Amino acid sequence: MAHGLMRHKVAGLDNIHNDSAGTSSWHESEPPDPRAIKTLKDFGIDISDLRSRPVIEDDFKRFDIIYAMDESNLENLLKMKSKYQIEGGAQIKLILSELDSHELTSVPDPYFGGDQGFYLVHDLLDRTTDNILQSILK
Repeated sequence: MAHGLMRHKVAGLDNIHNDSAGTSSWHESEPPDPRAIKTLKDFGIDISDLRSRPVIEDDFKRFDIIYAMDESNLENLLKMKSKYQIEGGAQIKLILSELDSHELTSVPDPYFGGDQGFYLVHDLLDRTTDNILQSILK
């Protein structure tokens, strides 16, 4: 959902590159959960074309910042960066660290929370991606 929100917000800005990837390949090449597609569609954003892919070594070199959705993914990303022996490269941090209120540190997994879980995640990520974009544009 974060990828779709950010892609929508940076449309037309050529100097900002946005992508998403997972720390496992369990759902490689699969589209987003239908409830995520529906939730964002309710806000005028189409993510039906997105497909899951795993994080690769080059991601740590191509991007300035890699955001993790939760502590587990943060730990996995830090281990991967260390394994690839990348000095410098992308800064890795929790996405909700960009949320002013810091009400949560990890994005809740909406999978078992019904439709409301996806709307909660949308709200959190919408506010967070607004903050990220404002920071980039400064």
